[in-house]
Amino acid sequence: MLSNEVKKDRPWLFRTYAGHSTAKASNALYRNNLSRGQTGLSVAFDLPTQTGYDSDHVLARGEVGKVGVPVAHLGDMRMLFEDIPLEQMNTSMTINATAPWLLALYIAVAEEQGADVSKLQGTVQNDLIKEYLSRGTYVCPPAPSLRMITDVAAYTREHLPKWNPMNVCSYHLQEAGATPEEELAFALATAIAVLDDLKTKVPAEAFPEMVGRISFFVNAGIRFVTEMCKMRAFVELWDEITADRYGVENPKFRRFRYGVQVNSLGLTEQQPENNVYRILIEMLAVTLSKNARARAVQLPAWNEALGLPRPWDQQWSLRMQQILAYETDLLEYDDLFDGNPAVERKVAALKEGARAELDQIDGMGGAVAAIDYMKSRLVESNAERIARIETSQTTVVGVNKWTDAAPSPLTSGPEAIMVADPEAEADQVARLNAWRDARDDAAVKAALDEVRAAARSGRNVMPASIKAAKAGATTGEWGDAVRAEFGQYRGPTGVSKNPSNRTEGLDEIREQVSAVSSALGHKLKFLVGKPGLDGHSNGAEQIAARARDCGMDITYDGIRLTPEELVASAVETGANVVGLSILSGSHIPLIEELMERMRAAGLGHVPVVVGGIIPEDDAHRLRAMGVAKVYTPKDFELNTIMFDIVRLVDPRAKAAE
Repeated sequence: MLSNEVKKDRPWLFRTYAGHSTAKASNALYRNNLSRGQTGLSVAFDLPTQTGYDSDHVLARGEVGKVGVPVAHLGDMRMLFEDIPLEQMNTSMTINATAPWLLALYIAVAEEQGADVSKLQGTVQNDLIKEYLSRGTYVCPPAPSLRMITDVAAYTREHLPKWNPMNVCSYHLQEAGATPEEELAFALATAIAVLDDLKTKVPAEAFPEMVGRISFFVNAGIRFVTEMCKMRAFVELWDEITADRYGVENPKFRRFRYGVQVNSLGLTEQQPENNVYRILIEMLAVTLSKNARARAVQLPAWNEALGLPRPWDQQWSLRMQQILAYETDLLEYDDLFDGNPAVERKVAALKEGARAELDQIDGMGGAVAAIDYMKSRLVESNAERIARIETSQTTVVGVNKWTDAAPSPLTSGPEAIMVADPEAEADQVARLNAWRDARDDAAVKAALDEVRAAARSGRNVMPASIKAAKAGATTGEWGDAVRAEFGQYRGPTGVSKNPSNRTEGLDEIREQVSAVSSALGHKLKFLVGKPGLDGHSNGAEQIAARARDCGMDITYDGIRLTPEELVASAVETGANVVGLSILSGSHIPLIEELMERMRAAGLGHVPVVVGGIIPEDDAHRLRAMGVAKVYTPKDFELNTIMFDIVRLVDPRAKAAE
């Protein structure tokens, strides 16, 4: 044993973002991960749970248990945390629109376990503004959504003082194309909007401590020096804002506390084994600088661009964190970058750019008022990012350079990726119906009436939500209650009808679109749609924007449309081609229904193209249904897709066949 052992900093929380199929299956996964050294839980919920629908709702078809665990009622939450003592756990719940409801269920289960609720530790993400900008799992319009965010914060101040009530999430902003300056500004503008509202709901003397409970959840991309500087800029800007705007004197409450998941969107389907290196490098961006080090890190699995990772894949990512924290000497040193002139110049430039964006948003009335502006900026920035990859200005190894490679043994065989249990949805719906049959309907109705009354009156929605959770209300019923009072909402698409100024490389495709339009007798009409609950709209937006710039007449009405609504739109617009984007893994049931409805509506001749994370076996099934083309993340050249669409529609080509 060393006589002068070096004192190490405590490592960050090790998390794995996980949840799938059913609460029972996810519970087994959590207990397995905890047994292997994970130190915090990070719960992924499925899309119906995130958007406030029950598992048997028409919009939930094919989505149950796909991108997370379904939690429809107290019984599901009870099963999810069975044999996991919540009083001893630090639980991060990636939940936004339905955050008041899921926290209510969590509190109810903790009380059943006999936990002291005041000792509960964890986070609800509870960031709605980024949902309108990049992820799409909103339930209500922006203003009442902001109110529910601060309702949760005010409630936790009184009852869960160790809980982080809001996790400003810039993660999806980067995935939607945000530049580092936009990611900084849009996230900080969101935090400002929340704090401005929260200030009216808590005593003045308690406000600084509430500022200290706000945390952030960020993305770390592959340009790891820039990303590290971005995190240092976050730290410094947050310190300025909390001191100057809010007068927070205690430096502890001005500390920028954040968790991170490194960039999943940057994982490649081509040569996926290279993703291991990408994940490691991206992790360094948020761990090397002590003064800007993450408080919690969760890493994707190397094969997430292919499908659902197996427990072994998640374990591999966990081991990466443990090796850095426990085998290296990283935690023995002060900040490695203090005084570095290159770092200081980059941080200063990022701060300057972020401040300019913040001034613009502030001049528009704040983040809520500037949602349309921020959304359009993201779509444009993402288009520029994709164009740089297409033209090889940005190198992506294995994608646009060094594309020849030996087949990977890691991706061979039928068990290379995990497949969601095909019976999980039916099992979930059966248990949901049994839950409804066994509960006291009168007590549920009375509790939901209280939720609506609280929403209507302006009272904090948390007490009524907890009462509804204990009475046996379901996620969909809670969602319906708040929708009834606050109204439905469809977020901006960010895709203007007017073509952009980007013309490079489009001359040939524009000529072909013009020729085919002349042959059709009207401008080529392209309907872009997102069926189901998947809110990852980046791909659909970029396809729509490129088709527009190529001279097509586009229709893109945004996310969360049923196959029935999309077919009706195809009839109404006279679409010559229909393109669908689905990244949640629900492509088979949704496309199957859409193709049946297309034929029933007399549109069997209209070609349908589909894009998403689609395994090859599923692609074969889609083609057998009549889908003309299937695209996956490897098909990154948008112009190639545009040429395909023109050929599919060209009446001259069809006549020649």
